[in-house]
Amino acid sequence: MDRPGVSLNGVTYRWPTHPVVVVCIDGGDPAYFEQGVRDGIVPHVARFLKQGFGAVADGDMPSFTCPNNMSIATGAPPAIHGISGNFYLDRATGEAVVMTGPELLRSRTLMAEFSRRGARVVSITAKDKLRRQLGKDMDLTGGSVNFSSECADQTSLAEHGIADVLAFVGRPKPDIYSPELSLFVLEAGVKLLAERRPDILYLSLTDYIQHKYAPGEPEANRYYASLDALFGRLDALGAVVALTADHGMSDKSNADGSPRVIWLQDVLDRALGRATSTVICPITDRFVAHHGALGGFVRVYCSRGQDVGDVMRVAEGLDGVAAVFDRETAALTFDLPLDREGDVVVIGRADTCLGAAAADHDLSGLRGHRLRTHGALAEARVPFILNRPLTSAYAKRAATRTLRSRELFDFAINGVDA
Repeated sequence: MDRPGVSLNGVTYRWPTHPVVVVCIDGGDPAYFEQGVRDGIVPHVARFLKQGFGAVADGDMPSFTCPNNMSIATGAPPAIHGISGNFYLDRATGEAVVMTGPELLRSRTLMAEFSRRGARVVSITAKDKLRRQLGKDMDLTGGSVNFSSECADQTSLAEHGIADVLAFVGRPKPDIYSPELSLFVLEAGVKLLAERRPDILYLSLTDYIQHKYAPGEPEANRYYASLDALFGRLDALGAVVALTADHGMSDKSNADGSPRVIWLQDVLDRALGRATSTVICPITDRFVAHHGALGGFVRVYCSRGQDVGDVMRVAEGLDGVAAVFDRETAALTFDLPLDREGDVVVIGRADTCLGAAAADHDLSGLRGHRLRTHGALAEARVPFILNRPLTSAYAKRAATRTLRSRELFDFAINGVDA
């Protein structure tokens, strides 16, 4: 007898007949797979593209980690789930607020909904900043699991659904700035799939490699070959495997290798006066060595008396700026929560990143590497790959409109001939 499906944010998901594994490849610009297929280093992905389904989809804006992971996990845009960056400015206090707390998430995730109905689900992240949000309201009493490789040495049955992850996976705790942080996630997913056969797995990686190395560079090739081998193991275990990314990645450096940056806070202070505005860089988190808290999307909050139009005119006149929006237009254009939006949104070109004041950014971690980062529209294009062919209805959907990365669970659960 078929079990009833689960409805969330306007989509009804049938009960999976095979394990469904969705992998979010942090920073996984489509160019990496395109290069990997040409070079023959991702044979399993090449097979998925030939025998299953592959396309390039639109992610949500801003093209950062937290908003897009939550969009994928909830099947909804930031206007619904509430997470529109890593930081926003609390207008009541004037303080920047980290947006990774579960209390800020306004929608349950698909993993939480299925676990509360008796499914066994797994959510593994590279960084712990996502783990608590993705695990919000998950029922761990039925064998579900939620942990990060960053804190894999601190797991317990009560909080994570699994104890002693390091012994279970058989790998040491990885360094936060290493490709092993992501490979640990996939290794753990493979072992859980083989031994516990969960219904749904969500595996979210980190973009350390993509920030440092372009497609085709030896380090990127080694990493993608390792990813591909693990995707093949998931496929061999009989799972529906679906691959996407939270965002792409662009080189935002000058010809001499230095970052191509607009220090927007400094520009606004010179043009309009100090203390008339506050620039928030929502890419910021605790791990900024590989991007220096520089991205392609910033928010400007105007002080009392500062005209929004003046801020917009200054920003629009800067070489390297692709678009400027007021608060309401940004929220409407990108389906963002209005109450967490700045007064002005500034988006950079593909080749230019945006910062606050130069004195506020530590770029020492970028020495020896060109700045590769994300956040703009140029990085909102992501892979959308399944290892199995689509049903005729879903194939028609894919052929007749632009896909969104937040639809991947719908396609993986409802749209394949499993």
